Amino acid sequence: MNKTTILMMGILSFTQVSTSLAQTKNKTAIYMNQHKPTSERVQDLLGKMTIAEKAGQLNQINGGAFTGPALNDEGQKGKMDAVASGQVGSMLNVIGVDETMAIQKIAVEKSRLGIPLLFGYDVIHGYKTIFPIPLAEACSWDLPQIEKNSAVAASEASAAGIHWAFAPMCDISNDPRWGRVMEGIGEDPWYGALVSAARVKGTQGDLSNDNLLACVKHFAAYGTVESGREYNFTDVSRFQLWNKYLPPYKAAVEAGAVTVMNGFTTFEGEPVSASKYLITDVLKNKWNFGGFLVSDWNSFGEMVTWGAASDTKEAIYKAFKAGSMMDMETRGMVKFIPELIKEGKITENELNYAVGKILEAKFKLGLFDDPYKFCNKERESNEIFTDGNKSEALKAAEGSIVLLKNDNNVLPLNISQKKIALIGELAASHDDMFDFWIGQGDAKDAISLKEGLENKYKSNVQYAPGYSLDVKSSANYINDAVALANNSDAVVVNIGISGKMAGEDRSLANPIIPENQVELLKALKKTGKPIVAVISAGRPLILTDILPYVDAVIYSWILGTETGNAITNILDGTHNPSAKTVMSFPYAVGQIPVYYNHFNTGRPNPTDDAGNWYSRYRDIPRDPLFPFGFGLSYSTFEYSNLKLNKTFINKNEKLIVTVELKNTGNYDGTEISQLYIRDVAASVIRPVKELKGFQKTLLKKGASTTLTFTIGSKELEYYNMSGDSVLEPGKFEVFVGGNSKDVLSSSFELTK
Repeated sequence: MNKTTILMMGILSFTQVSTSLAQTKNKTAIYMNQHKPTSERVQDLLGKMTIAEKAGQLNQINGGAFTGPALNDEGQKGKMDAVASGQVGSMLNVIGVDETMAIQKIAVEKSRLGIPLLFGYDVIHGYKTIFPIPLAEACSWDLPQIEKNSAVAASEASAAGIHWAFAPMCDISNDPRWGRVMEGIGEDPWYGALVSAARVKGTQGDLSNDNLLACVKHFAAYGTVESGREYNFTDVSRFQLWNKYLPPYKAAVEAGAVTVMNGFTTFEGEPVSASKYLITDVLKNKWNFGGFLVSDWNSFGEMVTWGAASDTKEAIYKAFKAGSMMDMETRGMVKFIPELIKEGKITENELNYAVGKILEAKFKLGLFDDPYKFCNKERESNEIFTDGNKSEALKAAEGSIVLLKNDNNVLPLNISQKKIALIGELAASHDDMFDFWIGQGDAKDAISLKEGLENKYKSNVQYAPGYSLDVKSSANYINDAVALANNSDAVVVNIGISGKMAGEDRSLANPIIPENQVELLKALKKTGKPIVAVISAGRPLILTDILPYVDAVIYSWILGTETGNAITNILDGTHNPSAKTVMSFPYAVGQIPVYYNHFNTGRPNPTDDAGNWYSRYRDIPRDPLFPFGFGLSYSTFEYSNLKLNKTFINKNEKLIVTVELKNTGNYDGTEISQLYIRDVAASVIRPVKELKGFQKTLLKKGASTTLTFTIGSKELEYYNMSGDSVLEPGKFEVFVGGNSKDVLSSSFELTK
């Protein structure tokens, strides 16, 4: 009998002696009447709560696996006593129907008012069926599939008793050194807003039993951490905040997200948990956000470490007055709010507002009417890790893989008629296929690349490790790999870095292919065999050093449960790749941050031989190795005949942009066509390009079509320092193409 079983037996025996006194005592109260309006029920319950019970609703404690420092862990009994006394409003990391039901029974049947708990969990890209990391998923540019992926994850998690997902992450970032880029949406605010909204819709849906509360994080501008180092200082102007970093959060809020999470970082010299400007002025007042905020793990308490508060009590006061609400694992709200009320520093009306928003979320989920609606053992057994869910994960993984290079059409491989040397420790590993945020996924359940190829082609594939992921290892596998390659028709070598290096607290100063893997490629190149590199990583790596030694590059990211099957289907052409990058790939570490929507500078350097006194590097190119929006197909596509229906438009008119797209290759394929604009001269400088539209088009080989894009006032606006949209007359450029660099262009003028 394991410790969890013993614990649950103890909890169940504790609850079974209860006669549901709380429910019996309060069953005639207005807040227990499901026919009454939610607002009336909330007010009734608030009127019955003590100050201590209200403070308890602002207290979230950890109940299982830790995602941060193990603070104040007084053991399970102490936690259950706190639940029974109404001192806890939510728990995180309580997983599974047995555990959530047992603890919910204590909250509902032993606390004075029977207020149910919210159970939260990091459902980032799957619960049990693991989908591609969010950064990879975004490279699909497939919003319906992205929404479906979140819906599947929510369905599985809700079947396991969870109410609340700490997702989506809406942080724009230009820095692949930051480990959490894997969890995000890339570098573009316009596209990132669409993806963020899709993830909220998939997660929350109509808040039925299959859905979870979504949590927009990390508010705000966490992706700008200095040096790409986790938990670090951030310094963002309001100009950049409004135009680059806030749009995805705003879109997620407008999509209906019920909760928002504070970041760990700073804005204008304050920890964001205490930023009245961000929380009250922007989120609540300007965006009319009507849900509640939760801190990140102990981010209220860490205000003391930052030097923004002298002690935890002052930190709680500052966070609360700024508009923050639920406290994840500082345990400060429950301790100090009653004192601050007594001292007159916080009013009970302010407290009622914060607590009311949390209660409202619980009412929306139906927890007061059926506290155990997410605790169905049959559903937990039948609706998690199903064949249907794995099928969706396979589609998502196939759509996330980016083809970066394919010289001489080496791909797709005719594996059924060739001998393939599969090389690379990553190709056979299960543990390294998964990242930090795997929910309840089990690497043993996933399909490795070796298994995917062998399951489909059996004896045509021979394997050698080629290198050790432990770069300090003295083992030399290169000779065996070269011998295998010499006896094969083509080489598939899986290189990169372990998925364990993707996620929170996984910052890397030098995101490169390890040296022992580069040496392997150099040796394999001498065999003269076609070499296909499959690159596994949770971020864009610097690939400059490996490109001369490989004929093709497949960027497979971290794909989750269906990794091996998805990559196999790309390699053999079962699925023609169409994904495109949502982060620029640096040429060298010294470029970071490098991104497409940069500003022109007063001295741009259009060519390497333009002379002196330009904004550039003397030792490397200025441009990234692979630009934003880049990705190849086994087919080829040609753009021509870009036309605008007008040369001048006013603010009430629409500009119609058309372009001819032709599949000039030998395969049917899908092209992601992108529309960019540039505001040539404005009251403030604007980026050299801004994405404002895209279309996914499936074309038969040899077929052509006319694509139509529409540009209106909304696409031409930008935000001023106050967050108000501004539309100014003047010249605009329009660009259309298959990525942010290779485009056709035209121009028009917006008149008064």
